[in-house]
Amino acid sequence: MPVETEPVSDAELQKLESVLLNQAGDVSLHRRFRALFTLRNIDDDRAVQAISKGFKDESALLKHELAYCLGQMKRTSALPMLSDVLRNMHEDPMVRHEAAEALGAISSPSSLPVLRQYTSDPDRAVRETCEIALAKIEFDNSPEGQAFREKEHSEFTSIDPAPPSEQREEVATLRVKLLDTKQPLFMRYRAMFALRDIGTPAALDALADGFGDTSDLFKHEIAFVFGQLSDPYTVPALLKVLQKDTEADMVRHEAAEALGGIATDDVLPHLREWNARPDAPRVVRESCEIALDMWEYERSGELEYADGGERETGVVPAAAAA
Repeated sequence: MPVETEPVSDAELQKLESVLLNQAGDVSLHRRFRALFTLRNIDDDRAVQAISKGFKDESALLKHELAYCLGQMKRTSALPMLSDVLRNMHEDPMVRHEAAEALGAISSPSSLPVLRQYTSDPDRAVRETCEIALAKIEFDNSPEGQAFREKEHSEFTSIDPAPPSEQREEVATLRVKLLDTKQPLFMRYRAMFALRDIGTPAALDALADGFGDTSDLFKHEIAFVFGQLSDPYTVPALLKVLQKDTEADMVRHEAAEALGGIATDDVLPHLREWNARPDAPRVVRESCEIALDMWEYERSGELEYADGGERETGVVPAAAAA
């Protein structure tokens, strides 16, 4: 959620926009990410406009992160751009998926028609995201959702695709719900976030079992959750995902960034390897670049994940995006 409290001048915002858009032509991707996460925490429609300009970039990873940040900002001024990205059949499915998820995060009933339109999208991750986003908006705007928000107290500040299950259930019961492919993904996600909130080794093992699912969307969300938890216990499962050539890029991307946030010594050589490998997919290489920057940030003692020459209001990506 936005944390900026002091006014931001047009000049400051233009500097951040220039870094994000690489107007100088020589700005590293990780510096652009830091500028993006600084902009994300400026509660201002000007920041939404600056972020939205980045969708012309060639990097699917960056554009996917733009969509994530717009969703987390929860400003309705982002809805037209996010809807346009979802409608763009020429856009990378990973970016379109993130746009749909961002629409769910903002949770405006006005987004229901466009989300319904793409529940039959040819890409499975896109249509599954639209289904979950629809369920989230309907939940958020129901009496149950309103009651949930009134008593919600979570240590995680992100706006997740689904709320955790409210019932106090055992890990074994939640694991069954998590892995039950006959259930709607929204309900399986609720079990996923409940297991996240429990956070014990048994809960983490149950979540790791989800990497055997056939849904790339589902698996990428588990990796995101592991990034939120930043528990070294999850490193072996995440490394296995990163190193699996047959795994979808969006899943490996999320695993890489989760490893960067955990920032243990043993993950560093793997991130360096996949960042340098010419045969690795671009999204994986770029995710490892961001993960290496996150690793350095976590080990540096810096207070904020922001571009060093800009306003220090950024936050580190929580495995950066779902």
